[in-house]
Amino acid sequence: MSGAPGSSDVLHLDALLSEEELALREKVRDFTDQRIRPNIASWYEEAVFPRELAPELGELGVLGMHLSGYGCPGRTAVEYGLAALELEAGDSGIRTFVSVQGSLAMTAIHKWGSEEQKEEWLPRMAAGELIGCFALTEPTAGSDPSSMTTTARRDGTGDDAGWVLDGAKRWIGLASLADVLVVWAMTDDGVRGFLVPAGTPGLVATPIEPKLSMRASVQCDVTFDGVRLGPEALLPAALGLRAPFSCLNEARYGIAWGAMGAARDSYEAALEYATGRLQFDKPLAGYQLTQEKLVNMLVEIQKGTLLALHLGRLKDAGKLRPEQISLAKLNNVREALAVAREARTILGGNGITLDYPPLRHANNLESVRTYEGTDEVHTLILGRYITGLQAFR
Repeated sequence: MSGAPGSSDVLHLDALLSEEELALREKVRDFTDQRIRPNIASWYEEAVFPRELAPELGELGVLGMHLSGYGCPGRTAVEYGLAALELEAGDSGIRTFVSVQGSLAMTAIHKWGSEEQKEEWLPRMAAGELIGCFALTEPTAGSDPSSMTTTARRDGTGDDAGWVLDGAKRWIGLASLADVLVVWAMTDDGVRGFLVPAGTPGLVATPIEPKLSMRASVQCDVTFDGVRLGPEALLPAALGLRAPFSCLNEARYGIAWGAMGAARDSYEAALEYATGRLQFDKPLAGYQLTQEKLVNMLVEIQKGTLLALHLGRLKDAGKLRPEQISLAKLNNVREALAVAREARTILGGNGITLDYPPLRHANNLESVRTYEGTDEVHTLILGRYITGLQAFR
């Protein structure tokens, strides 16, 4: 029972969840236990993303989970957060797929697309039949997307005028698997968004290999060489960086939850190991230094989960602000990484094998700490909020 002596839920956070939220969490936890945990070590070692999971995740109802209509699940922000936590307890790469598909690509179409674009793409993306990606970051424009050099210029005149896309993107999750790419490019009117179907001439997506992190996921270099698009490719309501940033905030919110899943899984692996491993004739967990490590890990997991839940309640009430998301993303990923590393020390030499998850989680969290805003970016967002002074340039 949560909150009972011996439980890791010392604060009894489960009491803050409704029956519907608890049921959803258990459903996703069961999926993680049955489909991800038995296979993740081999997926990670072989550096493959299991494409077959996409329709299963669609059936689970976690793709575009927070969106309504067009075949999307229409669940609450808290429910989406709980799903992200449970999936990342399996692996950051699997949660990242759900985030790229739903929080980035589907959100861009849902929020900024035309009715025709929504009808064409969203139902099949929600079902996992089609995969999308979100192409914003460039080789020389990571933290500063306003400096992007990918361009889209008008091709022709009048209402039938299309576009020609040129440039390059980097670290684009799922690009080589995607059926449609949401691409952000500079135009004469500023930054605009475009839907580029896979296989369009001039589009090349190349997986970035080898990687030491996020190995059960796919990130790519993408180039656009004279890619011709029709007028229907433009996301009509997306104008300026406000559009992609709105999608990034959705992803950052999910990360605040997901990181706590990686931390919890690392902690639980260390706790189980420490209670069963004998050294000097007693369990490792019986030593003061080990107990201090376990307690420090648990404190941060409880605090981070409570923070994520608070954000979820704010989001469901329509009151969540970008600087609050930055605080949670900065804190929770930073602390989850510290937890995973500390958990590995309890496992000793065994901790460097894929038989145990903490070092895999730590490696993945190095990527999570970087994408959707580095520590430095979120620090400056918060610095601007508390001082009123812009320090990015």
